[in-house]
Formats: sequence, C-alpha cells, structure tokens
Amino acid sequence: MDRKYLFFDIDGTLAAGGYEHTYVPESTMLALRKLREAGHFLCIATGRSNGMAVAFMDAFEIKNMVSDGGNGLTVDGKLIGIEPLPHDLVEQLIKECDEKGFPWGLVVDDSPRRVCPDSSFFDFTADDYMETVVVPGASPNDYDGIYKVNIACYEPDEQKLETLKALPWARFHDDYFFVEPTDKARGIKRMMDHLGAPYKDVIVFGDALNDLSMFIDEWTCVAMGNACPELKEKADFITTDVEDDGIYRACEALGLFAD
Repeated sequence: MDRKYLFFDIDGTLAAGGYEHTYVPESTMLALRKLREAGHFLCIATGRSNGMAVAFMDAFEIKNMVSDGGNGLTVDGKLIGIEPLPHDLVEQLIKECDEKGFPWGLVVDDSPRRVCPDSSFFDFTADDYMETVVVPGASPNDYDGIYKVNIACYEPDEQKLETLKALPWARFHDDYFFVEPTDKARGIKRMMDHLGAPYKDVIVFGDALNDLSMFIDEWTCVAMGNACPELKEKADFITTDVEDDGIYRACEALGLFAD
C-alpha cells in the first residue's frame, strides 16, 4: 500500500461532544492505531494554537501537527515554528479598535492566555476559553510576535473595522471574534514540502467552515457526516458522523488499513 499523509481536524472530526464536553469515540482511536500499523503519516490540522493543541497530540498519540490555522508546524513532536500575524496590520487594527471602543486582547506567545491593556475585554465577555492577563497600557508595539487578536463586539460590528479586510478572522462566540490564520492548506503544503512528499498523497478530514481552506483539488478530501453543507459540497468522500464511527468507516472505505 502506498503511504498516505492524513491530516485531521480535531473538534467534530477526531473528537465529538463540542468544546464543552469533548470525548473521543473508541472507533476513532482504533482507526488511528490501524493507520499507524499500516505505515501512514498522521497529522493534526487545527486552528487552535500549538500551546492549546499539544494535549490532543498526546491524547491521539499523533506526533505531527499543523496548528495556528496553518501558521504552526510540529514534526515528530518538535515545534518547527509559528509564524505571527503581520505586525503593521495588527497595529492598525488595534488603533481602530481603540477609536471605536472595542476591547481587545493579544496572544503574544505559545500559551493559552491573552494580554489585555485593562479589564474591559473580560468585563465585556467574561470569557474563560483563555486566561486573561491584564498588563496596564499594553500595546502591540510591546511585542515582537502577535499570533492572534481577540476583539470584543457583537455581530456585525466587526464590519466597522476597515483593517480587518486585510486579515484572516473567524467568529466562534457571540461577544467576540478571533483574528487568526485560517489557511490550513498552506500549513499542510508546508508540512509536505518539509517531508519532501507529493501533495497527491494527502487525505484531509474535516467538518466545519474553518476546514474549507484545506478542501482543495490537489488532494483527497473527506467530510464527516456531521459536516456543514459547504464542506460536503467540496468533499470527495462523505463518511458518517464522528459519533457514528465516521473516521473508522472512512478509512476502511478508502482502503487505508493493512490487510
């Protein structure tokens, strides 16, 4: 069997239950074990920061990861690097937020925390997805690398931010959104280039809108049964729900297990 390079989203793909009650179906772990035995390359592909996704690498026994929406790369358990957001654009964006009264926080290192200049972000959101650290008077100019920006406002107020048109972003919460890399395909290509392997041997698995970036024609795309309609439209293969042995059934149907 030719070696394949498999890239898996986490939530809704490898793991079920959503962000609050995440669990991994037994069939998923069985599939991953059989894929390793067959000699395939396994890799997580996530929008989460490396620091917030490392625990999943341990849980799934996967040593490779495309993190930070395509900007982070981990190979054989070693972090190769994480590319930050364009600093000049972040500076412009924060200036706009201050002018419009939108509270904000910066992710400035590979840890599950955001740095805020005052308590206004937490007062607005009461969010505990990441730790909020108040550094009085904090500014983008204080940090060499900024990897994500959290901005507190309700939809569609983000449309008032002109600089946002030049930056990737996504909204997962009602009261704030993330400015963060969203091009998983770019990260996958970086991984394959690093390995010296052909793109045609890639198989990606996803379920949500933020997986659309990795559903491209250069490789095989598998949508979970619980995937959004937009992803299913671009998929080469649609499996069952994550909770209905979706990963196992897809790998079996694609002939990825050793005889």
